[in-house]
Amino acid sequence: MSVVPGERSGLRNSRKIIHIDMDAFYASIEQRDNPAFRGRPVAVGHAGERGVVAAASYEARRFGVHSALPSKTALLRCPELIFIPARFDVYKAVSRQIRALFLEYTDKVEPLSLDEAYLDVTENKPRLPYATSIARELKRRIRAETGLTASAGVSLNKFLAKIASDYKKPDGLFVILPEEAEAFVEGLKIEQFWGIGKVTAEAMHRLNIRTGADLKKRSEEELVRRFGKVGHMYYWQARAVDDREVEPDRARKSVGAENTFEADTKDRSVLARWLREAADETWEHAERLGFAGRTVTLKAKYEDFERITRSRTLTRPVRSFTLLWQVALDLLEVLDLSSKRVRLIGLSLSNPEDPNHPDARQLEFDFGEF
Repeated sequence: MSVVPGERSGLRNSRKIIHIDMDAFYASIEQRDNPAFRGRPVAVGHAGERGVVAAASYEARRFGVHSALPSKTALLRCPELIFIPARFDVYKAVSRQIRALFLEYTDKVEPLSLDEAYLDVTENKPRLPYATSIARELKRRIRAETGLTASAGVSLNKFLAKIASDYKKPDGLFVILPEEAEAFVEGLKIEQFWGIGKVTAEAMHRLNIRTGADLKKRSEEELVRRFGKVGHMYYWQARAVDDREVEPDRARKSVGAENTFEADTKDRSVLARWLREAADETWEHAERLGFAGRTVTLKAKYEDFERITRSRTLTRPVRSFTLLWQVALDLLEVLDLSSKRVRLIGLSLSNPEDPNHPDARQLEFDFGEF
């Protein structure tokens, strides 16, 4: 992406974007449907030896229980934790109900998972002038029609709307106005930026990049040199710029995660530890999206930047973390470590079961309306 300085602006072609994120979606549905679970720490998943938490209620999160956490660890942190098997047919049905509600306001709805979506309401069906009013109405209707709460973020682009929806969870409504955008981003911790995970955040900390203001001081050339193509995105996000449009009916073809190491390694046990993190994150994405794929792919990048992939396609979709992890370990076992060290490892799940499967406290501000 090559852009002449000055051609892009955080206010240029500003849209009115809402990001809706359901609060503890799976666990909240279980608490809604069974009064005995209300107010108690609940985890969706299995408590077995190799079980993994798919979702946790806010009561459980206070004990440090979260998605992708091994069930054994979750029970150590919260002995009173109640495990409930996932009911994805129910979660998908509620998700469709909420999505139908979104479509009453705009056709520009981009689902990210069963429990979150972007809406472009720059032009909307009820012809309401303010995105904030629409977000407030959507929250009210979701609660009235499903018994669940949602958090909403409102801003001029997808990057900012997503940050805003997470800013005052649960049941929050947060607005970032165009004139506030750049100053708001400058004050963010680097971990709050979209696409910056734990490993990348640590790499940025070593460069003394800890906030949006620190990131903004770095040139686009430097960020690309240090972080690859994604450096372009970091550069513009630091300036509150995100030109991505809301894409309705986007079909998801894969889910995955990867980690870049601080030091290159040939130690297969170290690689297995990093691969486990990627597997946990991949499974978390798959669970949230209701995504079922048949192909598991291991990706590795060597110290000389050579990239290789190793894949296995199964006869049936992967429907358990145990199977995903076993295939990942099998693929790691055949990875060639005879001559070069590895600097990145990743895992993905693709070849979806159904090609048409879709990507599966009130806070007020004196900012005026937007």
